[in-house]
Amino acid sequence: MEENKIYLKYPVLVEGKYDKIRLSNIISSTIISLGGFSVFNDKEKMELIRRFSAQKSIIILTDSDKAGLFIRNKIKGMISPDKIINVYTPQIQGKEKRKDKPSKEGYLGVEGVDDELLRSLLIRFTDDSNNVKENGAEVSSAEFYTDGFSGSINSDNMRKLLAKELSLPENMTSKALLEAINMLIPRNEYERAKESIKAGK
Repeated sequence: MEENKIYLKYPVLVEGKYDKIRLSNIISSTIISLGGFSVFNDKEKMELIRRFSAQKSIIILTDSDKAGLFIRNKIKGMISPDKIINVYTPQIQGKEKRKDKPSKEGYLGVEGVDDELLRSLLIRFTDDSNNVKENGAEVSSAEFYTDGFSGSINSDNMRKLLAKELSLPENMTSKALLEAINMLIPRNEYERAKESIKAGK
């Protein structure tokens, strides 16, 4: 029902029409379907995205597989980085109901993610929420290095463990993971995940 939907301060970019249909069950604000890789040949849609980003920030919510990250990074190269809010769904094994078999990497896309999980990822961006960056862990690059998540032989594995603990995609680069943590993860949750990894749990 419309009264149960949330209204976001920013438009949301999703990969395809089924993601848009799914998200429209949860939010009543602007959703832009990219149409997968075809968006990069669609000058009108790219211009629309640039116009939106000139006025306000844009939330990117693509699937948490390699294709989704590729699309996300291409978009990041076309608009100002400070206008991008990256939101990630966790990498959940499964298959969408409308499909005969799972995706190539076996993860659920945005369209297959539970409504309440999507709501929890986006609720912080409603008009009555606080500034989104106030929720972030504020981990510096130096601290990330000291904690073992960058710059060492085992950093790649450590980041995968950290991403898994925080329900973020495990194939993110060091820079992208740190950015996501500082945008989306509370400080106490980062500390909890870090200690859990060190304890070998």
